[in-house]
Amino acid sequence: MSVGGQGDFDILIVGGGMVGATMAYALSVLPLRIGVVEAVSSGAASQPSYDDRAIALAYGSAKIFEAMGLWSRLARYASPINKIHVSDRGHFGVTRIDSATEGVSALGYVVENRVMGAVLVEALAERGNVEMICPATVTAMSIDDNLARLEIDSATLIRNVSARLVIAADGGDSAVRRLLHIPTRSWDYNQCAVIANITPARHHQGVAYERFTDTGPIAMLPSAAADDPDRCSLVWTVRGGDEQRVLGLSDEAFLAELQQRFGYRLGELCKVGRRSGYPLRLVSAKEHVRPRLALIGNAAHTLHPIAGQGFNLGLRDVAALAQVVADATASGQDIGTTALLQRYAEWRRGDHCKVVGFTDTLARLFSNALAPVALLRNAGLVAVDLVPPLKKVVTRQTMGLAGRLPRLAMGLPLVRSEHHS
Repeated sequence: MSVGGQGDFDILIVGGGMVGATMAYALSVLPLRIGVVEAVSSGAASQPSYDDRAIALAYGSAKIFEAMGLWSRLARYASPINKIHVSDRGHFGVTRIDSATEGVSALGYVVENRVMGAVLVEALAERGNVEMICPATVTAMSIDDNLARLEIDSATLIRNVSARLVIAADGGDSAVRRLLHIPTRSWDYNQCAVIANITPARHHQGVAYERFTDTGPIAMLPSAAADDPDRCSLVWTVRGGDEQRVLGLSDEAFLAELQQRFGYRLGELCKVGRRSGYPLRLVSAKEHVRPRLALIGNAAHTLHPIAGQGFNLGLRDVAALAQVVADATASGQDIGTTALLQRYAEWRRGDHCKVVGFTDTLARLFSNALAPVALLRNAGLVAVDLVPPLKKVVTRQTMGLAGRLPRLAMGLPLVRSEHHS
């Protein structure tokens, strides 16, 4: 028997969106009692994790899902990214990354958030040691030597629960962070991401485009649907305050303005789906662990969507924390001690710093219209394209293969004897 108090749960995950649900599923192979507190049911139209957005899964993230036995369920809905084309509007710099050059079947994949949500909900329902507490919110929290204690408002009743370890996966506006007064560093980019599905005249050929403009990047990702094989997922960064105008345009005016900014690499842009907007900011928690507490995903770090790194960074949090917990469980250690959780925090520190720095620098650099800055960044794009060692470093980082990898990220099961169906 491991040390620490018994509690109602061994692990309580606050936040049942994509990162929290993946964390629960990763840990469910262990002999632990796991609870997941989520404010919005997965099928609800207001569930923010599972909306019309699509996510770009890095190659390393697909390996994590494969190691958990979930990739076979996701693969049929995933659009492979065979090539990445990065350009700067009105300038000469271009970088191209090709899966064939990297010796992989795909650099990554695009999956709709709704599909990801449905797969995770179905998979979690098959695990007898996971209890979903939903809809519910955490309204109070305290931590003592042995247990974390939480007050949960579950619509019709207030429930008091305890756990040996709490994992905060409750997003950029984390209630856990707020209740425990965990300080953050934040930066408002004064930009908004406009999200929509776009159908162009030309088939995307599995190419993901990232085009930098003076208002921020435009990403066009291959996101085929059964009834629309040419469809792409759009993330269009506009200046703060301009999003209402852009969202309010007619479909024809929206497509015309997007065409003018994106160009004709995919031919004429013919059709646009439902549009929505999200303000962009950088939020980084100053503490990622405390006794009996670990932060993962957007609760630890909310990024600019440039280069599509946010969810993938959160998945690597999942893989590393799951391994730390699995190793501790196997050796009978208390899973909530500061010393143990510090191993997770130190393991993730380098990756967090690199990715936060990389995305923040790109967001600022490519939104700067000064001519010397434009010249410098375009020289950088050309250098990445022409210098193989430099391209390799950038590619491995964006594919989620840099640094010391947890077992799941190497495609290995969390528990060596575990047999996945």
